[in-house]
Amino acid sequence: MKVAALAAAAVVFLAPGAFARTTGTTLVAADGPGFAITLKEGATKVTTLKAGSYSFKVEDKSSIHNFHLIGTGVNVKTSVVGATTVVWKLKLKKGTYKYVCDPHASAMKGSFKVS
Repeated sequence: MKVAALAAAAVVFLAPGAFARTTGTTLVAADGPGFAITLKEGATKVTTLKAGSYSFKVEDKSSIHNFHLIGTGVNVKTSVVGATTVVWKLKLKKGTYKYVCDPHASAMKGSFKVS
């Protein structure tokens, strides 16, 4: 009986949501130098986050692209002119967030959900 109880507790503890990203994390956003745009935590593409505060390190690697993040109460972007690296401290609220390269919006885009 004790083994079954421990196994059940382990299943609850290791449920998929147990590994959700936590607030205070630094995320890395990148566009260029080719026609790619990404948002990652480490090597993992961001698809879901918990509501809270995050740092976004934005690596804008091309003078023909930008990184534009739009969502609940957020509308920030880098310039299309010139390459740059910036850090944004943002508070994300529940909702869907989209990121895009404005000049190439049909091909360079992504999104994630915040719960």
